[in-house]
Amino acid sequence: MGFISLKDWRARSAGLAQAAARAKSLLRPAMALKDADALSVNEIACADPGCPDVETVVLVMRAGEPTRALRFGGPLDDLDEAAARVLAAEEVRLREA
Repeated sequence: MGFISLKDWRARSAGLAQAAARAKSLLRPAMALKDADALSVNEIACADPGCPDVETVVLVMRAGEPTRALRFGGPLDDLDEAAARVLAAEEVRLREA
């Protein structure tokens, strides 16, 4: 494992925070979330076979409902409007199940 400087870590952390904010700005309207609802977006490394090296996990926490976990098979930076619509449709299916 290589050494990562504090400066590099801070820059990566700031970049991920910015990407997460952008992803949330796409996901909130696509899912018609209300002010009382929460959304968590995190990029994680996935070591499972058949899993992309990096994936994005979206937790949808609607007030009064169970939390739903959705997965996007790519990094936060790749999550676009089309992906947000696909995740929103998946969340609708999970809510109706």
